[in-house]
Amino acid sequence: MSCPPLPPFTAETAAQKARLAEDAWNSRDPERISLAYTEDSTWRNRAEFVSGRSEIVGFLKRKWAHELDYRLIKEVWTWNDNRIAVRFAYEWRDDSGHWFRSYGNENWEFDEAGLMRRRVASINDLPIAEADRKYHWPLGRRPDDHPGLTELGL
Repeated sequence: MSCPPLPPFTAETAAQKARLAEDAWNSRDPERISLAYTEDSTWRNRAEFVSGRSEIVGFLKRKWAHELDYRLIKEVWTWNDNRIAVRFAYEWRDDSGHWFRSYGNENWEFDEAGLMRRRVASINDLPIAEADRKYHWPLGRRPDDHPGLTELGL
């Protein structure tokens, strides 16, 4: 199975890979998302360690049972050969209606088929007022004309 664009990455293909990842995560479809990772992919997400596609699916199902109305933007920070570093911010609310913006960085490592074999994520949550939200597109893929992180001052 191949998951283009493939390494080694350029500025253009790293940006494409980041947007594809953003689009997949905004779908909130754990099974679809898991297919972008190797069978034995390893993650560190905050203080949680995940290994393999089935654990990825379970992790994402738990995540979106808690993080409601999730909307994400990713932006490439840097890239080299088979690695990409991204920064991201996403907005979500909990089941009591409190809104948050979560900021983070991810380091990605890909195999030769373009599947992610390693993901290391560091994330911080900031409570925000609903009036301070910046992501207002309908659930799903971010529209192409919606500003990215830099344009939003994030």
